[in-house]
Amino acid sequence: MIGRRRSGPIAMLGALLALYLAIPLVAFLIRLAGSDNRGFTESGLLDAARTSAISATISATIVTVLGVPLAHWMAHSHGTLRRVVNVLVQLPLALPPVMSGIVLVYLVGPYTWLGERFDGHLTESVAGVVIAQTFVASPFLIIAARSAFEAIDPQLEDVAATLGHRPLSRFIRVDLRIAAPAIRAGLLLTWLRALGEYGATVLLSYHPYTLPVFTYVQFSSTGIPTTQAPTAIALGVAAIVLLLAGFRLPRTVRERLRRSAPEVVATRPSAAQAHPVAFDIDTHVGGFHLQVAHSAKSPRIAVLGASGAGKSILLRSLAGLLGSGVGSVRLGDVELSGTAVEDRQLGYVPQQHGLFPDRTAWEQATFGIHADPGVAAWWLQRLQLDGLQDRLPQQLSGGQRQRVVIAAALAGVPRLLLLDEPFSALDYPVRQELTALVRRLQQQDSLATVLVTHDPVEAAMLADELLVIADGRLAQAGTVREVFDAPASPAVARLIGLTNVRDGLIADDGCVLSDGVRIRTDASLPDGSAVTWCVRPEFVRASAKGEHEVTVTDVADLGSRLLLDLEWSSGLNLQAHQAISSAGPSWPEVGSTLRVDLDPAGISVWPSGGTPAEDRPVADPFGVVHDPL
Repeated sequence: MIGRRRSGPIAMLGALLALYLAIPLVAFLIRLAGSDNRGFTESGLLDAARTSAISATISATIVTVLGVPLAHWMAHSHGTLRRVVNVLVQLPLALPPVMSGIVLVYLVGPYTWLGERFDGHLTESVAGVVIAQTFVASPFLIIAARSAFEAIDPQLEDVAATLGHRPLSRFIRVDLRIAAPAIRAGLLLTWLRALGEYGATVLLSYHPYTLPVFTYVQFSSTGIPTTQAPTAIALGVAAIVLLLAGFRLPRTVRERLRRSAPEVVATRPSAAQAHPVAFDIDTHVGGFHLQVAHSAKSPRIAVLGASGAGKSILLRSLAGLLGSGVGSVRLGDVELSGTAVEDRQLGYVPQQHGLFPDRTAWEQATFGIHADPGVAAWWLQRLQLDGLQDRLPQQLSGGQRQRVVIAAALAGVPRLLLLDEPFSALDYPVRQELTALVRRLQQQDSLATVLVTHDPVEAAMLADELLVIADGRLAQAGTVREVFDAPASPAVARLIGLTNVRDGLIADDGCVLSDGVRIRTDASLPDGSAVTWCVRPEFVRASAKGEHEVTVTDVADLGSRLLLDLEWSSGLNLQAHQAISSAGPSWPEVGSTLRVDLDPAGISVWPSGGTPAEDRPVADPFGVVHDPL
């Protein structure tokens, strides 16, 4: 993309500040160039510069070793203690440096308990300089590192855990690696702040002189001329450090230096029997209570529900990401409840890709502790990623990125693959393609899967059993056909994509009276009972001798069939599906009238409370859900 030139009041305001920062430096350089007595021959100048550089380096090292773990803890902690520590970390920024020195004197002064233990050597020494610099400069690194750790997608830690990496490994290989640029920036600021520290240092350790203290002594004794040398040294050192910190190799050089994927013989994973999962989960996450139990008969199940129903919490519970106290989880005959997430050997595909930003596709696929390079190569080929092994995530399309995540999850030959709405962020054609691909993998490679989704078509495609959950509870469970054919409640009917859900009253002979229309059903309920009823769109059928006369209010061409909006004269509105004839398009126009029948076999009736009136005959689940427009 070609950058656009920015101008106007905002740019001018920024230019004013930049000019203000530049003018003093330019004035100093002009004075330095024309001066005869700059102070470079003053005794103690180089010693002061050396003391500042050494103490600043020691201080920055201490802050890094102790501050990075502290920042990581702060980024992942909550509560009162975290807030107190956050205030303590930022306090040196608000406290004037001279007052920081006063505070430190009360801790390490020669007459304090700690100072006496060191015979007063914690002041008037390099140790005193380091103590002062560390106190004043530490917030710069800690705050930068904490912000970087907080910005890391928590899904990456979940993925790393399911790939077998324990907490220390995840800290080093995931968090620390991703946060490294921000930590380097914070370290740079810490070192520069320590190098320039004066207020706390002059109170705690007047000797040996640091460069700022030496400059003040020169200014007090001889005035401005001899302060030019230490000032020039400080500016030069800062400029060099900043230039080195901002230096980056050209992109082409970086790509050449990046290690290419090795040549590995693809090895098909050994065939393993897919086992069904059984679980009894009872856990609280914040104020949300999830209580769901199910023993699957098929190794391929789907969990369907609206946003906030608890689907992802259930999947994380199965993976072990919420700990072992969430309830019982069993895979076949193997009890997983007491097994740590790193040892469960499960594959996990989160919602938003879950790719590590600085690793190539090959490095992603082989990142797992149990990953077999040959198996990883086989899955990359199987998932149509051959030739893309050396690409970073930002160089891949959305569908390719999701394939890489699946390859990484399968490279360790997991016993169960957990899919958390894996295609929800993808374009419709890519989503269809990947859904079909996973279905083939399930059938050809005996993959045991648990899919979490809010898409009923996706659930029907990738599962034999369907669990519908709402508000943390199991609303219905059964085979896909059972659930689609006889939804247990109006809420379940809506979740599986049925739009023709209406209210009514039971009349005589099992008929339902709804918006003035008499609907024939097989319900066996007392006359006058308040009910909710639903008819599937494909069971609203046009017929020349149909029982009901309706008006067509809308016609949508879905490619393979039509979606009709129909309205009765009394006000009842329903949708209907109509197949498109191979002889050519012949469908009713908007405003025309039709006669239709409502087949009782496609009607479900629930009394108030949502209990199904009766079971219905089996029908094709793929015909239930209306196509997306």
